[in-house]
Amino acid sequence: MAAKIKKGDKVVVMTGRDKGRTGEVLQVMPKDERAIVRGVNLVKRHQKQTPRQEAGIFSKEATIHLSNLALADPKDGKATRVGFKIMEDGRKVRVAKRSGELIDG
Repeated sequence: MAAKIKKGDKVVVMTGRDKGRTGEVLQVMPKDERAIVRGVNLVKRHQKQTPRQEAGIFSKEATIHLSNLALADPKDGKATRVGFKIMEDGRKVRVAKRSGELIDG
């Protein structure tokens, strides 16, 4: 199955405490059906001091389930579903259902 959400995509969070926030996908884990999105689902982690790193409490992004994410439409930035289209040269590209715009040029 082709991936509907890929690394580098702009996505909108549909549910949860970060509902409505947008961010860029940093990593996708297809086996777990999860993704890491910049600035979304932040959690605090306590860090022990090491020779290279100072001790303290740091914020980092936790994974979020792919079903809670929707691709942002390239035209207006609102959430859209993803369709696929075969181009004349045989490439399979993603298309925003909302506006019909191509997602991967």
